[in-house]
Amino acid sequence: MRLLSIALAVFPSFASLAANDTTLVLGTATPGGGFAVYGQAVADAIRETDPTLRIELRMTKGSAENVPLLEAGRLDLALVEGTLAYEALSGIGRVPAKLPVVAAMYSSPGMFVVRADSPYRTISDLAGRRVVFGAASSGLVVLARYVLDGLGLDMHQDFDAVLLESAKDGPPMVLNGDAAALWGGGLGWPGFEAVAVSPQGARFIGLGQDDIVRVQDKHAFLKTMTVAAGSYRGQDLPIATVGSWGLILARAGLEDELVYRFARALDRAQPALGQRLQPARETTAANTIAASPRAASIHPAVLRYFREIGLVP
Repeated sequence: MRLLSIALAVFPSFASLAANDTTLVLGTATPGGGFAVYGQAVADAIRETDPTLRIELRMTKGSAENVPLLEAGRLDLALVEGTLAYEALSGIGRVPAKLPVVAAMYSSPGMFVVRADSPYRTISDLAGRRVVFGAASSGLVVLARYVLDGLGLDMHQDFDAVLLESAKDGPPMVLNGDAAALWGGGLGWPGFEAVAVSPQGARFIGLGQDDIVRVQDKHAFLKTMTVAAGSYRGQDLPIATVGSWGLILARAGLEDELVYRFARALDRAQPALGQRLQPARETTAANTIAASPRAASIHPAVLRYFREIGLVP
């Protein structure tokens, strides 16, 4: 009888725990890019922090597909590159998206990588050359378009531009000589890593100070960024450029309590997340506030958590 009483006393807590088990579907991108790696790191870190909150990763074509999938309610959360997020939330070329910000991912300083034994040292050197700009639906392609436009260049008119089905196909094209350069962004970006650790080695091409001013005069939302020396093998000097912040966006109507649980778990998982993936060290509550287009862009449930930890009044 006593054992039965104990079982009855314990059972509700198990039932309650099971009832709170939740799965959130997170849209990432194609294999071989930074989003797939980052999404896996987030899912693993949150599983360790809150075992009742499961993150189901959904491979997509990238940021350009993730926004409409969120709007259609086919994803709960999605990773969206900064320039595409800016366009969607600001209503550039479309109706403003009602997709609240849940977290900042990491900064994406845009630059080119070439083989270390190549003659290319500036963006001008790459004009007319075959350049891989990434997966067709990747937000990094949009970032490239903004940067080049600020320099008075056009991706398709001034380069032999290559757009891919999958980001993983880019590095081999540079390494085997099929392309002169690969465009990408971010620290620890898989495409850059693949070229940097190859026997041929890598050289990175960013922007000069005058070029940064030209780009920002036309596209002020792009931020000045510096890739510290030693971020990639063989990179002995810092690289100056511009870039944007990737964001985790939520679908409209996602329950406040689920968003709150995700924000809390992500914040508590930050040390483990940063150990898993270098760029994820930038996934912090403070950066979410700094990287969001407006305070009103941040989900109210996320702001509630930020108030609880004393980050906002």
